[in-house]
Amino acid sequence: MSALLRDTAFGQLVRLLTGKRVFQYDEENSEVQSSYDSADTIEKTESSLRAPDSDSTDLPELEKHANENLVDWYGPNDPENPMNWSTAKKFLVTAEICLLTVSIYSGSSIYAPAVESVSETFGVSTVAAILGLTLFVLGYGLGPMIWSPMSEVPYIGRMPVYIATLAVFVALQGPTARSSSFGMLMTMRFLTGFFGSPVLATGGATCADLYTPAKRTYAIAIWGVAAVCGPALGPVIGGYVTEYGPINSTFRASWEWPIYTLMWIGAACLIVLFFLLPETSASNILFRRASRLRRRTGNPKLMSKPEIDAQAMSTKDILNMTLIHPFTLNFTEPMVFLLNLYIALIYGLLYIWFESFPIVFIGMHGFTLGQLGLAYLGLLVGALVIVPPFFWWMHKYLEPQFDENGEIYPEKRLIPCFVGAFFIPMQVTPN
Repeated sequence: MSALLRDTAFGQLVRLLTGKRVFQYDEENSEVQSSYDSADTIEKTESSLRAPDSDSTDLPELEKHANENLVDWYGPNDPENPMNWSTAKKFLVTAEICLLTVSIYSGSSIYAPAVESVSETFGVSTVAAILGLTLFVLGYGLGPMIWSPMSEVPYIGRMPVYIATLAVFVALQGPTARSSSFGMLMTMRFLTGFFGSPVLATGGATCADLYTPAKRTYAIAIWGVAAVCGPALGPVIGGYVTEYGPINSTFRASWEWPIYTLMWIGAACLIVLFFLLPETSASNILFRRASRLRRRTGNPKLMSKPEIDAQAMSTKDILNMTLIHPFTLNFTEPMVFLLNLYIALIYGLLYIWFESFPIVFIGMHGFTLGQLGLAYLGLLVGALVIVPPFFWWMHKYLEPQFDENGEIYPEKRLIPCFVGAFFIPMQVTPN
């Protein structure tokens, strides 16, 4: 338990406040012998420094550091390596990422039942009020362009990005609920989506940190179900609190109830993650290990591979990687562009439902706002039903095809898409 808490935001805060006397690492314990204490530390060669997929442009930097001491894992069974964590710890972290995903994703659709109330309160059309849903989705669509590359920076890691952005996400719900104008409400909805977005792109990367290539698809599939749970549960929660939430001096209009509810959900998630979410980025873990070893030994040459790679990048390179390369990759790689286009289509259909269902189920069938939310649960049921056969296919057909290096042709993962693709046009066909 101590090892789990030590790498959480809570553990790092305790270490800071106690001068690193509590939750110490082995490198900080003078009673624990380290191989780096010796002056005869093995020199690393160029071949050991170069990653298998490194570009040739990294060669000068690799040669520059070829004779420096490389800080790496303490063998294949190093307990600090997320790949070597216990199954229980991996499951806990996966569950936390799923909880974060549900909490954030529900924030988009939880607003849908409040559209009419927003329209009445601010005197705008229903179409204009729908912007509160649209801008939230736009925010968490653009946010990963910044937050996801930031989580790959060795000296930042994933956990600080998750915690910091979630804290801002929760803090912004109060001003959102107290918006005094329609423009302010729309702006705050965009900002909350933007700051809540890291898990949209980085959740899968966290799963990849924990599991081998042959196993990580199971974790990513479960995380994907959580991504469907959020939008499916949002209207259920938002519908009932909008319908039955009392109006008083604190809650001035029924549309405020979903926003405050989202704040409470996010705050509960923040508490769980603050105490129980450890850092999973191998780059960040090795970076911090190298820093501890430099302090212990006084040897400034001790460096981790991620540090060496980071030093080879100029500010221009970093800006290119974070702001330009994602767009370049999207428009120059046909497969990436087509996949993004297809995902955009799926997202468009999903969020069209959140605005078309009220027309059908309230206007034609007389549902209440709470009952309307129940109509979206078919999304959740569909996601849960498909998981067992998908896992069966993975276990029986896909997993045995991974080679000893954990590699497989990416196209072999697309076979289930060939089946699922037929259901998209079928479900939008008028009955």
